[in-house]
Amino acid sequence: MMANPWKKQKLRDSGLCRLGILFAVTVSIVLMLVSVPRTALNRNFTDQDFDNLDKDLEVKLNASLLRVARGNRMSLKLQRRNLYPPRNLDLYPNLANGHVVIVLYVHNRAQYLRVTVESLSKVKGISETLLIVSHDGYFEEMNKIVDSIKFCQVKQIFSPYSPHIFHTSFPGVTANDCKNKGDEAKTLCVGNPDQYGNHRTPKIVSLKHHWWWMMNTVWDGLEETKGHKGHILFIEEDHFLFPNAYRNIQVLTSLKPAKCPDCFAANLAPSDVKSRGEGIDSLVAERMGNVGYSFNRSVWESIHHKASEFCLFDDYNWDITMWATVFPSFGSPVYTLRGPRTSAVHFGKCGLHQGREDEGGDCIDNGVVNIEVKETDKAVNIKEGWGVRVLKHQAGYKAGFKGWGGWGDERDRHLCLDFATMYRPTSSSASP
Repeated sequence: MMANPWKKQKLRDSGLCRLGILFAVTVSIVLMLVSVPRTALNRNFTDQDFDNLDKDLEVKLNASLLRVARGNRMSLKLQRRNLYPPRNLDLYPNLANGHVVIVLYVHNRAQYLRVTVESLSKVKGISETLLIVSHDGYFEEMNKIVDSIKFCQVKQIFSPYSPHIFHTSFPGVTANDCKNKGDEAKTLCVGNPDQYGNHRTPKIVSLKHHWWWMMNTVWDGLEETKGHKGHILFIEEDHFLFPNAYRNIQVLTSLKPAKCPDCFAANLAPSDVKSRGEGIDSLVAERMGNVGYSFNRSVWESIHHKASEFCLFDDYNWDITMWATVFPSFGSPVYTLRGPRTSAVHFGKCGLHQGREDEGGDCIDNGVVNIEVKETDKAVNIKEGWGVRVLKHQAGYKAGFKGWGGWGDERDRHLCLDFATMYRPTSSSASP
């Protein structure tokens, strides 16, 4: 029996029509979420901005937030802001092949951030990549500094769960929070003490919350990075980068598979923040540091799988938590690969515990930076032919350390676990 060509054509047209409708609906949703006037990209938040929020978008934003933040006006504003596309696309429309994304996480130390941004502006190759600035709360002075960046694509994200934007409710301070040791036994206050009997301090626990929210958001939530297969470099607002930092991290990440296949990461600086490196003709494999560290998605998956270990460990420091419980749970030493000379330094206010205490160290005082940049710090100073020197049995936090506390409240632990599943609703990695 001969097939009817008109019937085939009708079916084909019908399929194309359905496909066209589906495409149009998808495009309209994406445009509704991410299309904003260019003039809005550099404006401050106002109540009028919120009042003019499209009701459908408001519903979507609320639904995208964890329950603890739903209805919080500032959380909604920040969540909306997180959907904005990167700025400076007109100046840098394309990212280079093999680029290493840079994530700068900040709080409210504007004097420090100015120094870090100035150092980034002098980094060779910086215009080839995307800089993501992750804010713990919203601080206008910090926002203005980031707004001034013109040397690369830059995207800002703001934690909508920062204790700094919750003034009367958790994760901020609530009226009936337990405050002093023993309060839970004498009053009807809310909150669990840590292992030392102390109750939570929101501005302290925000350090760990922000880092974990940022990691989950960058790797799993952002359209710009959730499909990124390469390394991502993480730096903080008090990290000074040398001009060769970006080119060096590119070299290290390319050499790592062959030179140190068991290394989990690549670092710009030694794990000892007071060290400028050995100055030898060799690569170095050592314990992972917290200054200028980078890793890829497979390592992130290993970290994410240990969400329970991270969220239930009684220490408010994200890095000590990683060293004392997450990394040891991997079952093998967690090495990072770096060069013999640092390409990034941690600085602080001169003479204070906030940073380097030794005289002549890397510090900032009255806006003046005391960091020496030598000629060798201005170009790639890592050679492909070098071998690898492995540093074993280094000092530092290890398995068995029980933590400094500050992270005993069940509300903080549950919020932390929720961050692990906010982009993976079917994930089981965050189960206690």
